[in-house]
Amino acid sequence: MAVSMEQRRAVSALVLILSFLTTLLFHQSVADTAAASSTPEEPPHRRFEYKYSFKGPHLAQTDGGIPFWVHSGNAIPSADQVRITPSLRSQRGSVWTKNKVSFEHWEAEVTFRVSGRGRMGADGLAVWFTTGQGLDGPVYGAADNWNGIGIFFDSFDNDGKKNNPAIIVVGNNGKLVYDHQNDGSTQALGTCLRDFRNKPYPIRAKITYYKKTLTVMINNGFTPNKDDYEFCTKVDNMIIPKEGFFGLSAATGGLADDHDVLSFLLFRLSEPGQQPPPPESEIPKEEKDKYQEEFQNFQQELDKKKEEFQKEHPDVQGEPIEDLYESVNDREIRQVFEGQNQIHLEIKQLHRQLAMILDEQRRYVSVITDEVAKRVTNAETGQLDAASQQQLSSVVMSQQEILKNLNDLRNSFYESLKQIGSAQQQGNAVGLGSYETIQHFNDIKEHLHVVKRDVEHLVQRNSQNPSEKAVKCPELPPMPACLSTVHFAVFIVVQSVLFFCYIMYKSQQEAAAKKFF
Repeated sequence: MAVSMEQRRAVSALVLILSFLTTLLFHQSVADTAAASSTPEEPPHRRFEYKYSFKGPHLAQTDGGIPFWVHSGNAIPSADQVRITPSLRSQRGSVWTKNKVSFEHWEAEVTFRVSGRGRMGADGLAVWFTTGQGLDGPVYGAADNWNGIGIFFDSFDNDGKKNNPAIIVVGNNGKLVYDHQNDGSTQALGTCLRDFRNKPYPIRAKITYYKKTLTVMINNGFTPNKDDYEFCTKVDNMIIPKEGFFGLSAATGGLADDHDVLSFLLFRLSEPGQQPPPPESEIPKEEKDKYQEEFQNFQQELDKKKEEFQKEHPDVQGEPIEDLYESVNDREIRQVFEGQNQIHLEIKQLHRQLAMILDEQRRYVSVITDEVAKRVTNAETGQLDAASQQQLSSVVMSQQEILKNLNDLRNSFYESLKQIGSAQQQGNAVGLGSYETIQHFNDIKEHLHVVKRDVEHLVQRNSQNPSEKAVKCPELPPMPACLSTVHFAVFIVVQSVLFFCYIMYKSQQEAAAKKFF
């Protein structure tokens, strides 16, 4: 009986140990699964494929063709873009890659513009990946019954449901006829409503096919930021042909738009753990040997031309070629000095104008002084009362104050000219005299404030004294170009406002120029 009890205890202890170990292993597996699920997926590697891409400038060759691409219909290649269709009625055009693409995963970035004068446009633009080149046809300028996938940027509302412009993803196995009447809505695998017509910046579409998932991202053209994409649509478990041609097509109908493609960039995607094939494996050996032979011939010819040039120009030997060209720093310094020269010329012009104002002001003060002297002599005989004499005295004093302020302003201008000239004479002093120049500009602003305040005070004092309305100012002798006090005050205020605006504008330009350093 004792043996049986010990055996039972041993069995129960063994069961407890096994249950504990099972629970521990279960929790460990759950933790590993949660950690694996929480780890973010590493993005795929991208490699640019130039043979299946195009981009300006110098996009079109001399014969009007696009390298590695073929165009048909009404497509017009130019230096910086390809106009698939012009804004004329019933036009069709397309561009296709010459060689087949055999990538398992890929990403295409398309930059385009759709612009027209009307409120509505037609018909639209399409991006293709098909087993054959659909050079012409009824589906946005390409062939129907295609085998592959098409991403349509439809701008005309055929079914009248007010669901256009829209972006539609339609797949086809070669047997499907596109449903034009319903804008492909019955065949769409994914769609989103986006207005891509007449935008201030080009529209950018990023189409990614990775691990049997097609994703379409759109940049709406309201910002110059190239990476400002937003989600449009996504199609999971999508199987497309392993080999095919990329293409772009467009068409117009009763309404017409300009469909311009600025660039088409294709990238090969590979999983993070896989090594992408080297570029040399894509070039046949015969073609590679041909390119190597051409390169060697070109190198030999270049060496011969170098020797001939050195023989003809022995004085140039030993000089670095980089000195013949302008560097980035030299160009920035030159731009800074050009801006300072422009400021110098503008301040000179203002200085001349201020000198003219001072001359007229001196003439005006001298005339008033002579008239006051005459009135004083007449006042001794009783021809002028005390109020008129006091008025004339106040006018003379105000004019003298204005003249003094203008002289101070002219001196400030002269000091600013001297400061800018000294800053320009120093070769490495692009930013040395900037602080003192700004101080001089601030002094000029203060002097202008004083002039403006004095003029306003004079105008207010004249308007607040009602007894002066009955007393007329002495008549001045006839002069060809004599300004009144009010006209001169208005002129000074306008000049001050214009000068403030000029100083603010030039300070902004100077701050923008300093950002280079």
